[in-house]
Amino acid sequence: MSAEILIVDDNSDIRIILDELIKEAGYTTRLAANFNQALTEIDKKLPDVAILDVKLDKGDNDGIQLLEHIKSKNSDIPVIMISGHANIEMAINSLKSGAFEFIQKPFDKERLINFVNRAVENFNLKNENKNLNSKLFHSFDLIGKSSNITSIKDQIQKLSLSESRVFISGPTGSGKELIARKIYKNSRRKNGPFIIINGALLDTKKYELELFGEEKEDGSITYGALEKASSGVLLIDEVTEIPLETQSKILRVIIDQKFKRLNSNHDISVDVRLICCNSKDIVREIKEGNFREDLYHRLNVFNINIEPLNKRIEDIPLLIDYFIEKICKTFNYKTFSINDNNYLLNYNWPGNVRELRNLIERIAILSPGENNEKIIEIIKESLSKSVEDNFSVTDTLSIPLREARESFEKEYLISQLKKFGGNISKTSKFVGMERSALHRKLKLLGVKDLN
Repeated sequence: MSAEILIVDDNSDIRIILDELIKEAGYTTRLAANFNQALTEIDKKLPDVAILDVKLDKGDNDGIQLLEHIKSKNSDIPVIMISGHANIEMAINSLKSGAFEFIQKPFDKERLINFVNRAVENFNLKNENKNLNSKLFHSFDLIGKSSNITSIKDQIQKLSLSESRVFISGPTGSGKELIARKIYKNSRRKNGPFIIINGALLDTKKYELELFGEEKEDGSITYGALEKASSGVLLIDEVTEIPLETQSKILRVIIDQKFKRLNSNHDISVDVRLICCNSKDIVREIKEGNFREDLYHRLNVFNINIEPLNKRIEDIPLLIDYFIEKICKTFNYKTFSINDNNYLLNYNWPGNVRELRNLIERIAILSPGENNEKIIEIIKESLSKSVEDNFSVTDTLSIPLREARESFEKEYLISQLKKFGGNISKTSKFVGMERSALHRKLKLLGVKDLN
């Protein structure tokens, strides 16, 4: 696949030389002679690789500004910086801002092409990895035999035949996006786009830009998620993170199926099915004034609630087998099996299905094969770290020292018991207590054996 290289330099001779060199190497090119031209080209369509002169017409660091602009749009795009006035500080600033390489003029032609080839390979490799991971995720099935999962599968079948808005509730990592994709893939909109916008990851100031798009003074248009999703599905993840002022505009879109781009007075009509996901307590968010009740009722035409993994223990063995087969086959890893699920069944899974999937992938990457002892070691190391990471002192700061100590001891011992599947002997050895002393401590703290 031929890559497209954007060349930005205010020296016409340099532009011509670079253009010819890169075309001879088998790539296509786009040219810009100044800062504004470059900005227009970048906003119109991102290149696969960019070659930027550090000093253009606007100042000493306008090439750096363009570099940062590209990286803000897609951090994976390699950018090669060039300069005829190079110094160490300039090179360091370029690399700190994310430049792939820095070259001083006059440059060696062969060396430059080598850099371009490497940059293209780097970009293609990252895209391949993304595509592979994307295909893997998109191909996941909703696995489980619990009443919650069985009910959701039935709901998906019914919802796929309708155009109703859907509100999916559940903790982080439980599979909300997967449910939304299943509804989309089984619906009449399956040939249209599936666009995701995540409220938790966006700057509040950029939310409307990402959602509605923008018309700039020079006539160029930035399309928002609503337009991109036309004739398809728009998934708004963590919908309660939407700023209040934007919520009213979304309400208008739902009612009128119209909106205005930023800096525009023209209505844009769209045909979009909205699916929203949320991990917070929506009732509390409404009571606290963080989310409009009228918007919630508009979005919540049909509600799906997926339970955390620790409330559907019967699904864990099925998920383990499924992820092992799926991940090993996709990435050509050595297959394996987990002979003892007791530890996994007793773990609390704060990261839900995503945490379990990541654990299985980690085991596969480390390639223990059928070495069960090694597998168990990886599991205990991974999950014990997760447990430790979830310990917090914030809840104990408002209580007396004795109560705080008892609270910590209780949480700590429960976690260790879960780690060893409720085995008192193994737990006592790990925490450095006599078996009888541990029994007394657990009784004192009101902790029952987990066997």
